[in-house]
Amino acid sequence: MKKIQKSLLDWYEKNGRHDLPWRNTDDIYHIYLSEIMLQQTQVSRVKEEYYPNFLEKFPTLQTLANAPLDEVLASWSGLGYYSRARNLHKTANLSKKGLPNSPKELQKLPGIGQYTASAICSFGHHQAIPVVDTNIARVIKRFFGLLNPLNDLIWTKADQFLNHKHSRAHNLAVMDLGSLICTPKSPNCRECPLQESCHGKEDPEIYTKTKKKEYESLELFYGIFLKDNKLALVKSSGKMYKNMLELPSVDPIEDNYLGSYKHSYTKYRLNVKLYRIDEYDGDIVWIDIKKLESAPISSLTKKAIDFLQ
Repeated sequence: MKKIQKSLLDWYEKNGRHDLPWRNTDDIYHIYLSEIMLQQTQVSRVKEEYYPNFLEKFPTLQTLANAPLDEVLASWSGLGYYSRARNLHKTANLSKKGLPNSPKELQKLPGIGQYTASAICSFGHHQAIPVVDTNIARVIKRFFGLLNPLNDLIWTKADQFLNHKHSRAHNLAVMDLGSLICTPKSPNCRECPLQESCHGKEDPEIYTKTKKKEYESLELFYGIFLKDNKLALVKSSGKMYKNMLELPSVDPIEDNYLGSYKHSYTKYRLNVKLYRIDEYDGDIVWIDIKKLESAPISSLTKKAIDFLQ
């Protein structure tokens, strides 16, 4: 095992993603923020845009806690899965003196599960504990030859595999290995430092087969109400975009039809249709078209605005 662990760390030293900014800091808040952002967003988008922009606006946990939720949601606009931003804000207000330093206490906070708690403690506090995300789970299943294992078994095996002397680097190495080499389809086993001892190298994809995801189709009808270079938006009360601004829902009138576009959200495939309206029976928030970029709107609404422009 020590030989395998050394091969892994040697590979990581040469090939790891050492340029990621959250890997070059011990600031717990910065590490925590990166983990939340990375849950549903590509690394490149987080690194180049959302992570630095969010930290510029909210550089500390305290500034995040003191900010209005609308401002936080506006800065999260385009990242999707807005419950992450709401939970960030809640956690900041519950942890004004700093985040806890144990996985058990961290998991008591909104939006922090087993993986995120372990990642914060491993990457931020350098604790010798395993970390298991999707990429690491795939490596563990293939390396140990685990077919359809329960989650607890994957964590147990990850702990057995852990290099306790260099735990932080080990966890990051396995994560990068899963992302760059041990990919879901067509893994590059020839370049893998674990190849000699891997139980899954002969048929790696058998350990990662999943059921085909089924999507539900929905149609949405939104109204476009423009007045004096301002757009009428309403505050969402639905689960998808709670507390954010969106276009008002309307009954479709074909004579007022403007156009349509597609949008995907979790298990939904949405067909969004837009209609011109000149009145709306409800509470309206008027937003200047030039200021829409800084408003708390979702990517669904942004697409409508792009369509208009």
